[in-house]
Amino acid sequence: MGDGGMTRLYLIRHAEAEGNLYRLAHGHYDSLITERGYRQIAALRRRFADIPVDAVYASDLFRTRTTARAIYESKGLPLHTDPALREIGVGVWENRPWQELGMKFPELMVAFNHDMGKWHVEGSETAADVLSRFIPALERIARENDGKTVAVFSHGTALRLVLGTLQGMSLEEINETRHADNTAVSLLEYENGAFRVVFRDDNSHLMEAGLSTLAQQSWWKNKNAREQGAYYGEMTDADRKALAEQGVTVPAEGRVIAVYCEGTVIGGVQLLPEGVIGWYYLLPDYRGRRLGVPPLGQAVKYYRPRGIDRLRLRCADGELRPFFAKLGFVPTEDDWMEKYIGYEERAEI
Repeated sequence: MGDGGMTRLYLIRHAEAEGNLYRLAHGHYDSLITERGYRQIAALRRRFADIPVDAVYASDLFRTRTTARAIYESKGLPLHTDPALREIGVGVWENRPWQELGMKFPELMVAFNHDMGKWHVEGSETAADVLSRFIPALERIARENDGKTVAVFSHGTALRLVLGTLQGMSLEEINETRHADNTAVSLLEYENGAFRVVFRDDNSHLMEAGLSTLAQQSWWKNKNAREQGAYYGEMTDADRKALAEQGVTVPAEGRVIAVYCEGTVIGGVQLLPEGVIGWYYLLPDYRGRRLGVPPLGQAVKYYRPRGIDRLRLRCADGELRPFFAKLGFVPTEDDWMEKYIGYEERAEI
């Protein structure tokens, strides 16, 4: 037990992960870091290069453990994991598109972003559940590292609730606070059994590097926090006919997921055996609107539970290959490209 010295705790949100990029609800779902996320981790490492850190903690999920490598690896420290630092569990919402949830449950979606005291779905945690596990864990970490500097890696909604509470806000007041960027940094001081928030949600290292996730999105600017994006379903005969009228032939083989926007079918993804994406298409009028990336999440969602850890596609179009390269696909033989979607950690980040 410490002697009451000042302890500094950096609270850090994980880097951009699949849920952020593919616009899926990920609470306890164990998602991976994206390509932009790995660049954010590199920027975070540079930010902390000259900041002494004595201990590093993270939730036990892959996206926080991987982000924590920015500090614990470069400083030669062990990583301590604790499930009490996890994101809020979202129950039956897990791994479902935010757009779909907003359409089916508009009042609950508003509550999730602006009235957490009224949000609860089957199998989920509540805001009170998160606070009751997270804050005691944070107090224990502070006591165990008396007088030291600690980095704690966690998640967006959990940190929003915790930081607001430590600032003395009611849940109603927390509902009006901003959403933090991926790898945003907050600083606490802990002394004589009390926390003080020195600063919160600083993403200056991302802005300097042009790596902000929130800068690429608009949902958080919307008062109701409603997505204005894509949603999905099985490709129907009516969908095939609608696309045929646009001069698009939908392949017949495998499973074909339709991509919709504003009630209109705008493309699709063909899922073939062994992780092969046979067709990945968006109507020209809908390109350049950030609608082309999220459908890849449907391929991940389909293949990963089936034990397939690599996505493969054939792309001979020299103008389109850079698009897939930004999503983590690498060239293999001939015109094939491949993306790893398993949980093996990268050797270097």
